[in-house]
Amino acid sequence: MPIINRIADFHDELTQVRRDLHQQPELQFDVHETAKRVVKELTAYGITDITTGIGRTGVVAVIEGKSNISGKTVGLRADMDALPLVETSGKPYASKVEGKMHACGHDGHTTMLLAAAKYLQETRNFDGRVALIFQPAEEGGGGAREMVADGLMDRWSIDEVYGMHNWPGVPLGAFCMKDGPIMASADRIMINVEGKGCHAAKPHEGIDTVVVMAAIIQAVQTIASRNTNPQSSIVVSLCHIHAGFTDNVVPQTGFIEGTVRTLDPAVRDMAEQRLQEIVEGTAALYGAKATLAYQRDYPVTVNHGAPVAIAEKVAKELAGEDQVDATMTPSMGSEDFSFMLQERPGAFVFVGNGDSASLHHPDYDFNDDLIPVGASYWVKIVEAALPA
Repeated sequence: MPIINRIADFHDELTQVRRDLHQQPELQFDVHETAKRVVKELTAYGITDITTGIGRTGVVAVIEGKSNISGKTVGLRADMDALPLVETSGKPYASKVEGKMHACGHDGHTTMLLAAAKYLQETRNFDGRVALIFQPAEEGGGGAREMVADGLMDRWSIDEVYGMHNWPGVPLGAFCMKDGPIMASADRIMINVEGKGCHAAKPHEGIDTVVVMAAIIQAVQTIASRNTNPQSSIVVSLCHIHAGFTDNVVPQTGFIEGTVRTLDPAVRDMAEQRLQEIVEGTAALYGAKATLAYQRDYPVTVNHGAPVAIAEKVAKELAGEDQVDATMTPSMGSEDFSFMLQERPGAFVFVGNGDSASLHHPDYDFNDDLIPVGASYWVKIVEAALPA
């Protein structure tokens, strides 16, 4: 794998940075110490154009090329936040913060972008500017949305934006990508059901909320099986259900919570409408009441043709033709990088983490051998998008 030799030279140094970050995970927007470490490293590399507090706790740093005839700026994004999990990896550098861990590899993403920053600042072998984007709150907080709302794209005149995520189960350093939708939208369903409570021995005197909830749960599954074109993709999962407190009382109220994932905005609209109809109609059939709160969180992550072509070319040069899948099957997971891709053309790619535990698993760990690979990819993206 032809990684950049200079980046390989400081692999050990950056591995230590990654493991330091791993031991001190922070959640969502509360990434103050992580952001401080990012600024410390960037400053040590000689980068002076650094802005903090974008999207609450995000960091944006700019590196100028040897020339700026093109007047073009390319954005590279890494996420910084961790997850509310108890780590079980047993690694000597495991999380020191109870109930928090880097179970998605954002510590690695941050480190790969830092490694690229170090090299780009030394060489500046490109024409234009690079905006290094260190983002908070990818895990459910919508940090990308907040950075965009804070003027990210316009303030730094970003023309294209690129993102990358490690992918367990894919060979180390192999790349996956595709033009068009690559990750699903993510919406939250919250259903409140109210029947009529009564003694469990006299169910005829009440309206059984649990029975109503069961009917709603069953009916909701027809959205995928009977309302969606079989060639389209949708997931409707109801994952949190609560009603009652004891064995001999039919409960008055109940609560259902879940998620909807789609790859098509039209399917997303249909799912919301059908959920509303099913929830209210099913409850009415039993003489109960039910209300749906449908919260749209992350939109579909949609890649753009020209940046994907650049990403594919760079990945093949770096990893080899046979280690790049440019027509991957989209993931039904979601990414708030989607908000950045709604504002500017760009490409989001996956890079193999090797044979590791899956993302969001308490045994997961980012593969440090991926650091020079990801950093080399970032550098080559810049040099291809901003040729000197």
